[in-house]
Amino acid sequence: MIESLNQFLAAKGIYILTLILFFLGIYGMIMCRNYMKKLMSMNIMQVAVIFFFLCLGQKDGGTLPILQTGLTNPDLYVNPLPHALMLTAIVVSLGTTGVAIALLLRIRENYGSVEEEEILRRVDE
Repeated sequence: MIESLNQFLAAKGIYILTLILFFLGIYGMIMCRNYMKKLMSMNIMQVAVIFFFLCLGQKDGGTLPILQTGLTNPDLYVNPLPHALMLTAIVVSLGTTGVAIALLLRIRENYGSVEEEEILRRVDE
């Protein structure tokens, strides 16, 4: 029983960790009333998605996609496309985080807080 659980976690545990991170990010975005905490939760969710795609791009016994002498079978190489796409996703994530932080700074300047309830109260005034 314990050995089969260890084998399952060794094979699929990384996906369980990714799901936990993803749902932790969703939970934080829904439950937090502070916009900075919502932004951090969004970043956790983005990291989980990137991590998931990178894990899908791996293969057992795969090697770097660099032409090597003696390796003629293309099935032995790891597909570089998911890695390239996730590098682009990381850049987009950094860009959206930077814009969101700039917006949060402006919100704090105008309303004196980044708490959702405080901002909504001041908007209604």
